[in-house]
Amino acid sequence: MYKLLSHNDLDGVGCGILAKLAFGNQVKVRYNSVSGLDREVEWFFEHEEETFLFITDLSVNEENTKRMEAFSQAGGNVQLIDHHKTSLSFNDYEWGSVVVEDENGNLTSATSLFYDYLVKHKHLDPSDAKDDFVELVRQYDTWEWEKNDNQQARRLNTLFFLISIDEFEEKMINRLREDEPFSFDAFEEKLLDMEDRKIERYIRRKRRQLVQKLIGDHYAGVVYAESYHSELGNELGKECPHLDYIAILNIGGKRVGFRTIHDHVDVSEVASYFGGGGHAKAAGCSMTDEAYKRFVKETFPLRPLHEDAKRNRYNLKQSTFGSLYKNRTGDIFLLFPLNERDWGIEHNKEKIDKTFISFDEGEKFLKRNDAAWLVRDEEFIEYLMEEVKKKKK
Repeated sequence: MYKLLSHNDLDGVGCGILAKLAFGNQVKVRYNSVSGLDREVEWFFEHEEETFLFITDLSVNEENTKRMEAFSQAGGNVQLIDHHKTSLSFNDYEWGSVVVEDENGNLTSATSLFYDYLVKHKHLDPSDAKDDFVELVRQYDTWEWEKNDNQQARRLNTLFFLISIDEFEEKMINRLREDEPFSFDAFEEKLLDMEDRKIERYIRRKRRQLVQKLIGDHYAGVVYAESYHSELGNELGKECPHLDYIAILNIGGKRVGFRTIHDHVDVSEVASYFGGGGHAKAAGCSMTDEAYKRFVKETFPLRPLHEDAKRNRYNLKQSTFGSLYKNRTGDIFLLFPLNERDWGIEHNKEKIDKTFISFDEGEKFLKRNDAAWLVRDEEFIEYLMEEVKKKKK
C-alpha cells in the first residue's frame, strides 16, 4: 500500500492525480494545508508504518524529520519530493529530493518532479496527455504561464477552484487515461469564460482598494481579498509596476499571500521573514502578530491609490510633450524628456534637481514618493493652455 500526503493547491493535487493513475486502489491520498501536514505525519507513524509514504509539495517540522529518518533507517519506505528552496535541507537525507530548477534551468513543480519519479521507477507510463497536464501545472505554479501568456495553464487553475477536488480529480484522471493532447471540453470552456468575466470585475473592484506602504526595503501594495489571489496579484502588479510586490490579506483565513511580477524581488524571502515560505514569484505566511502589525495595523489608515486615467488621447505616458500627474494634496508634476535618454520632473512648475534614465524610473519616483496618478486629458489641456497664455504675456 501507498500513502500520499500532499498540498491542497493545484500542484499538490496534481501529485494526487498522478498517484491514483500510477497506483489505483493501492494508494490513499490526503491533501493538507501547510500547517496541517505535521498532524497527518504523526498519525501515519502511529497507525500506518507498513505503508510506503510519499510527501509532495510540503515539508515537515524538525520532530517529524527525525521520525522519518528513524523510519527510513529501520527499513521503512518514505520519499519526500518538493521544489521550494526553503526545503533544500531535506536533500541531506536519503529519502529527501528537493529540486528547485531542472538541468535545463527550468523551475520545477512538485507535480513535474513526482511525474519524473513515477516514470523513472516504472510506476507510470508517460503520454502526451500526461505531459501536457504536468507542464500546465508546472507553468502555473512557477508563474511561467504569465511570461509565456499560457492562458490554458491559468484556466486549469481556475477550473480547479470552480469545482470540488473530488470532481477535479475524476475529470483529470479520466482525461489523462486517454492518449490525446490535453484540452477542456465545451462545457468547461463556457464555464471558464463566465468565470473570467467575474474575475475581471473582482479585480477592478479590488484595484480601487489598493494601498501602498514601504515595508522593510520594499514598496508593497496591500489589498484585502479572499478569492483569486494569483490573478489579482498578477494584474495589480502589472497595473502598478512601481510596487515591488502585492500583499493579499485574507483576514478570515488569517493568511497573507505575496505576489510579484518582478525578477529582482523574491517574495519567498519576504514570506520567510514572517515565518512563511514559497516561491520567488508567489509565497505566503500566516497572519502572525508581526505580519498583522505591518500589513494591517500600519496600512489601515492609508487612503487607496488613485488610478491612472485610462482613456486619454493626449496626456499619455512617455509623450514628448510630457506626462502630467497629480497627488492628493493637489500638487502637479510634469514628467518630460530632457533629451533622447534622460527625463526630468517639474513639481508645481519648478524643475527638481533629480533626473532619471528612463520614463519608467521617473514615474516610479513619482508614484512611490507622492502617490501621484496620470490625470485626465481635460486637466492636461487646461495645464497646457495656461502655459501658452503665460508665454504670450
